[in-house]
Amino acid sequence: MDNKNLKWIFLVILSIIWGSSFILIKKGLIGLTAYQLGSLRIIFTAIFLFIIGFKSLKKIKKEHYKAVVVSAFLGTFIPVYMFALAETQIDSSIVSILNSLTPLNTLIFGFFFFNMTFRKNQVIGIVIGLVGTLLLIVSGANLNPDQNYWFSVFVLIASVCYAFNVNIIKIYLQDLSAMSIAVGNFAVITIPAVVVLLCAGFFKIEIVTSGLVQTSMLYIMLLAIFGTGIAKVMFNKLVQISNPIFSSSVTYTIPIVALFWGVLDREKLNFTQILATFVILLGVFLANRKK
Repeated sequence: MDNKNLKWIFLVILSIIWGSSFILIKKGLIGLTAYQLGSLRIIFTAIFLFIIGFKSLKKIKKEHYKAVVVSAFLGTFIPVYMFALAETQIDSSIVSILNSLTPLNTLIFGFFFFNMTFRKNQVIGIVIGLVGTLLLIVSGANLNPDQNYWFSVFVLIASVCYAFNVNIIKIYLQDLSAMSIAVGNFAVITIPAVVVLLCAGFFKIEIVTSGLVQTSMLYIMLLAIFGTGIAKVMFNKLVQISNPIFSSSVTYTIPIVALFWGVLDREKLNFTQILATFVILLGVFLANRKK
C-alpha cells in the first residue's frame, strides 16, 4: 500500500485509540495518583515495547542519540504526567478538545524554531483556535464550578511538547525506523519513571487488598499497550510518511471519540462547549488549508 493511503489508515486508527485514552486515564485515576498513573503507563509500555522490539535498539546510531532523548521527554515523558494531572480536575472530554490545539502549536513553534513559513490563512486559523480555547475554558468553568480549569495549562504544555516532538522526528529521525524511535524513547525514560513512582509512594499501597488499585492498573495496562505502545510506533511512522502538520492533525478526530466516551460516562457538556469545540476545529482546519 502506498504512503498516501497508509497515512489515512494510520490517522483513523490513532484517532480511535487516542480518543479512548482519555477515558482510560480518568478510570485509572480512581485508584491511583496522577504521578503513579503516569509512571505505570511508561513502565508498562516499556515492558511491552522491549518484548516486541528490543533488537531495534541496535539500529540507533550515535548521531541519533540526542534527538531520541529529546523526543523521549517531549513526546512521551512530560505529556504523560501533564494529561494525568489535568484530568484530576477537568473532564476527560474537555482535555481531549484542548489537545486539538496541537496542530496550531506545531505551526507556531515550527515557525520560530524549525523554519516553517506562515500563510495568511494559518494566522487566521491560529487566532480562531485560540478564541475557541478561551471560550471552552470559560464555559467549562461556569458549567462545572467544582472543577479547576487552571489545570488546562497542563494540557497546553503537553500540546507544545507534542508540537516540538513531531518536528524533531521529521527533521532528525527520518532515517530511523518507527519501532527504533519508540523503543529508544522508552529506554531513556523508564528509569526516570521508576524514580517518580518511588517518590509517589506507589510501593506503600496495599495492592493485593485494594480492588480500586487493581482495577486502575488494568485500565493503565490497556492504555500503555494500545494508547502508548502500539500508537507510538504508528505515530512515528505517520510522521515519517507524511508531514508534521498532517501528523498532528490526528487531534481533529480524537475529541469525537473522547466526547462519545465522556457522554457515556455522564460528563457534562453544554451548547457553548460544543460550539467552542467546532471553533477550535475550524481554526485548525483553516490553519492546515493549502490555499
